[in-house]
Amino acid sequence: QVQLVESGGGLVQAGGSLRLSCAASGRTFSSYSMGWFRQAPGKEREFVVAINYNGRSTYYKTSVKGRFTISRDNAKNTLYLQMASLKPDDTAVYYCAAGVEPGMELHANEYRYWGQGTQVTVSS
Repeated sequence: QVQLVESGGGLVQAGGSLRLSCAASGRTFSSYSMGWFRQAPGKEREFVVAINYNGRSTYYKTSVKGRFTISRDNAKNTLYLQMASLKPDDTAVYYCAAGVEPGMELHANEYRYWGQGTQVTVSS
């Protein structure tokens, strides 16, 4: 069973930065894609960014491109999301997810394992 534990969320002012981490255990982390999703109050969960198994390919939601950076440390079984220039619209619970393929997966139904989420709140 794969376990994913997110950390690093919090309250930040608009324009600020946060770094989310997702610690993975339970299978060979380096063999599979990973992704970040988010869910704002009253809205559906949405895709934010995906990364392939070795970190060389990434794909970002348009609204976060240039502000967010996904990375992974396969030696530490950890996924990261560096978020900069945060906006109130970025306020959401952020979830990391583990895929079942080495290539990037862009849809929530392609991910089999999910973390519990971490709250990010951006004040204006």
